[in-house]
Amino acid sequence: MAIEIERKFLVKSGKLPALHNAILIQQAYIPTANGTTVRVRLAGDKALLGIKSQAVNLTRREYEFLIPVADAKEMLKEVCSANLVEKQRYLVQHAGLTWEIDVFQGNNDGLIVAEVELDSEDQQIDLPHWVDEEVSGDPRYSNYNLATMPYCSWAG
Repeated sequence: MAIEIERKFLVKSGKLPALHNAILIQQAYIPTANGTTVRVRLAGDKALLGIKSQAVNLTRREYEFLIPVADAKEMLKEVCSANLVEKQRYLVQHAGLTWEIDVFQGNNDGLIVAEVELDSEDQQIDLPHWVDEEVSGDPRYSNYNLATMPYCSWAG
């Protein structure tokens, strides 16, 4: 069974580590009625279909499947909600963990978020100097919500 345990932090833009080898990600969502998210993602030269349950604390079920790139492009145009989430993803190693730093573009330009996947909710981590406020529990920062209520629309 696929389980995702993830913590998410804002990043201090002036203190970013050296970033190399960006992966361009474009993704959108297929609407559901039960809180499950269904994501179509183009990531570099790969395409993925992702299904995620609602989170309980930091944990949720996650299933991800490779799909043909042509199918993903068609689904992004024809099946998904209109709001595309675009970002550059960088992988950064710190204290034995891989951090994903997402530098958002388009309607979410200006937002930089770092995520780290854990083996358990109580796993202790050494926070890098470039992370700022933890936003794991703030639903505004989920990629699904950034598609429906982009960062550029937030007041103040």
